[in-house]
Amino acid sequence: MITFVKNYKHWILIIIGSIFWSLTMVKSGLVYDYGMGFWGPNGHDGVWHVSLASSLARGSTELPIFAGEKIKNYHLGFDLTLAGIHTVTRIPIVNLYFQILPPLFAIAIGWLVYRLTNNLWSVFFTYFGGSLGWVFGGGESMFWAQQSMSTLINPPFALSLILLLTGLLLIKNKKYWWAGLVFAVLPHIKIYAGILAFGGLLVAGLKDRNLYKTLILSLGIYLISNFQSLISSSQILVFKPGWFLETMMALSDRFNWPRFYEAMINYRAAENYPKAILAYGVALGIFVIGNMGTRIIGLIQTKNWFYTSVIVAGLALPMFFVQSGTAWNTIQFFYYSLFFAGILAGLSIQRFPKLLKILIVMLTLPTAFQTLPHYLPSRPPAKISIEELDALKFLATQPAGVVLSYPAIVKDTEAPRPLYEYESTAYVSAFSGHPSFLEDEVNLNIMGYDWFTRRKTVDGFWKQPTVNFLIENNITYVYLIKKIGIISVDMSNIFENSDIAIYRVK
Repeated sequence: MITFVKNYKHWILIIIGSIFWSLTMVKSGLVYDYGMGFWGPNGHDGVWHVSLASSLARGSTELPIFAGEKIKNYHLGFDLTLAGIHTVTRIPIVNLYFQILPPLFAIAIGWLVYRLTNNLWSVFFTYFGGSLGWVFGGGESMFWAQQSMSTLINPPFALSLILLLTGLLLIKNKKYWWAGLVFAVLPHIKIYAGILAFGGLLVAGLKDRNLYKTLILSLGIYLISNFQSLISSSQILVFKPGWFLETMMALSDRFNWPRFYEAMINYRAAENYPKAILAYGVALGIFVIGNMGTRIIGLIQTKNWFYTSVIVAGLALPMFFVQSGTAWNTIQFFYYSLFFAGILAGLSIQRFPKLLKILIVMLTLPTAFQTLPHYLPSRPPAKISIEELDALKFLATQPAGVVLSYPAIVKDTEAPRPLYEYESTAYVSAFSGHPSFLEDEVNLNIMGYDWFTRRKTVDGFWKQPTVNFLIENNITYVYLIKKIGIISVDMSNIFENSDIAIYRVK
């Protein structure tokens, strides 16, 4: 038994880490007595991916939350993968997304890290590395960045790690051209990963010129395959230095040091550059140390130029740029800095004395134990009720057409809240099998669509409904939540229960 544990202890750690990671996902998307439950951000992010993958599986490139528009400013690699697996296996997309792919991704990441490093400590930090938010009574993202325990709630990020590690493992085995093919796919999964990987290959190639084979092939394939999107995309990044540091200090759900925030911006506004540089430097130190936590020990390892360049670039880019539409999205560059810092931390800790290793482990685990309770309560924050599920299931059997539903009305009601009171989400398109006229305003904002104009017309319709509006906008179905209101337009009532009525436009 001792020999077995010694020979397979990396698998034991991988299985334990994968179970912990998967707990953030596997309860969501299942039906309980109150309906389908969604924990954490899955009520928005997970439903969006289910909607998009379902649309792609139907062979459509139409944006399912904004009928009539094509998908733009979004990389579809993960969602195409999800749609493809569903098409081949016929396993429901919702189950693939929440119950099947998460543990597979978690196991793959742990195994690849071990194959790449042959280091159990790197595997440990991969699964359990976290911030120091718990020290100050805050959450894992107190310093802005998502931590290791939440990797799977961002499946494109998790899949990008699998590709990154696979490419690096191929490079380790001197299969540079094969690595080029893998890295070419990477930006289609997560553009942040692609930018950092291309930069990492460029820097590391100064030390090993063979890496330029990988870079030239991967960058060439990506540019050719994505040329049309690149020239038609609107501006994504906006130069706004210090935004994350300022908001980290200003926001109540972040580090929240208002007096320091006021000093920062006042020094900057007054062009008192010596004090401003000092203030922003202190804030940067808090950002890095707070997010890194015990992984900070990995920064003493600088021999691997690829890892180091990714860590530096992943930190620098969000310090200077934010994303148009949703500023905080560029923090995802820094996720890769934390990931590779964890790998380097595992390499560094090997030389530490045993007592110090124990102390580092004790200071690392609290983030994981602090994060998981958000995903473990028996009742989630959001749901789709049994009545709505019945209505959506019926709508999925109807001929293809555009669905109009009432915009979300966010309320702080008792959990679990219906998704239409929780956030603007894509749940009607996700579970009805039809594109929505207007849904998920959050993602529409991120992708740069002019949804405001359409929202005004939708609000006008609900105030004064007319059949002409429905016909002019090619709307086939009206999905009515009865507790929100009634409608007096000449349409065919094709479904009704205690909560929902569905009408077909004549």
